[in-house]
Amino acid sequence: MFGVLLLSLICLAPSCIASSSPASAPKVALDLYYESLCPDCQLFISQQLYPTYQKVSEIFNLTLVPYGNAEESKRGAKWVFECQHGPKECQGNLIETCAISLLKNISVSFPFVHCFEKDIGRQDPKAVAENCAKSLGIDYAPIEGCVSGPQGNELEHKMAMKTDALEPQHEYVPWVTINGKHTEKMQRKAQNNLLALVCEYYTGTKPSECAEKIGRCYKN
Repeated sequence: MFGVLLLSLICLAPSCIASSSPASAPKVALDLYYESLCPDCQLFISQQLYPTYQKVSEIFNLTLVPYGNAEESKRGAKWVFECQHGPKECQGNLIETCAISLLKNISVSFPFVHCFEKDIGRQDPKAVAENCAKSLGIDYAPIEGCVSGPQGNELEHKMAMKTDALEPQHEYVPWVTINGKHTEKMQRKAQNNLLALVCEYYTGTKPSECAEKIGRCYKN
């Protein structure tokens, strides 16, 4: 009986109720504005964003916005997009937009985007997307239906609006915002060591991965 009472008293202690954990602080909001065939975007996703997500995804919310330096115009009831790296990039943006929307969970859609960006190169975007979906156990048929129909067209328009609403306006891609803000200093940090940047902005108890040292040296 005494042991039960003692245990109850221990669990009512402030240190027990308000324990420090990653869930005790708001997650960092990290948004990436990019385009599918941009070499610098592909490099950032493969070398910075995906490894950081694998290590500390519990401390930040990731939003992907595949549109970048594209331009849109309205023709009848349809939006028409012109992309910096040509029609294949527009197709790639659309595939990723549909995947992000339909898969809903970033823990499912981001591995797909990472796979797609890693393999797209000069290959056919649809073939790459199908292979990535198959390797990840994702049903590609709904994504393809979205890409080829009005749903995808409207979803990509929303990506355009989100990109155009940036303050300040983006000047290049990849373009990173942290908690809705962008500075050149922040961008340099993101491209040199995104893990350190995310850990810097997280106000809760840092995961052990935040103590990792980067293996290269950069100018400040």
